[in-house]
This record gives sequence, C-alpha cells and structure tokens, in this order.
Amino acid sequence: MRLFLVLSFVLFGLCSFAQDSWRAPDSAKGINNPYAGNKIAAQKGQALYSKLCWTCHGKNGKGDGPAAANLKPKPKDFSSADLQKQTDGELFWKLSNGKGMMVPYKHSLNEEKRWQLINYIRTLSVK
Repeated sequence: MRLFLVLSFVLFGLCSFAQDSWRAPDSAKGINNPYAGNKIAAQKGQALYSKLCWTCHGKNGKGDGPAAANLKPKPKDFSSADLQKQTDGELFWKLSNGKGMMVPYKHSLNEEKRWQLINYIRTLSVK
C-alpha cells in the first residue's frame, strides 16, 4: 500500500511537471494562421478573451486571473518571450487541444474564433 502511495505521488508530480513544459507536436509549428496580422480578427479575439479566458489568464494576459490561484500549473503569461516565440500554429494547437485544466476549445469554438484568440494573444507581447 505504501509503495502504491509513493508511486502515485511521484506520478502526480511528473504529470504536473509535464504540464509546465507543455509542447505542441512539431507538426503544429507549420500550421498557417489565415488571419495573421488582421487587426479586426484581433479585436474579435479580444471580445472572446474577455468572455472565456480572463478568469484564468487575467485581464491583461499575465496569468493572474482570479481563478489562477487554484490552478496547477499556473496559467501562462501571454506576454512572456517564451510564449510569444511559439508559432501561431503551436498556440492554435494548444488552444484547440487543451491539457489538464486548460479545456480543448476545438469542441466549442470554430477555427475562425480560435484564430481570432491567437491574434489577440499576439497583441499582448512585451514591446
């Protein structure tokens, strides 16, 4: 029984660590954003963000929303260089498929809306 408990804690810890280093598959890197640079898409993405994302990711995308305190791992800061260096395709894949507490939006948002969110996330980069 003790061995089972120890292994459970180790596996839980590894799963938590794996979520911290979440990577999209290499095939996602080349997914093309059909709305890249489209300011109207980013504005529509901002409206979606204010309905769906802010409670975890915060009003300004810093990962500090009111629900973030209870999440493990913590939501990512969308303005971070680490996140912003990912391709649109990688972010789209993550948004579509989710992981852990991050729900998969491919079931509730069509592709256009998911791309709108990606375009808005791009506006949150540190200048």
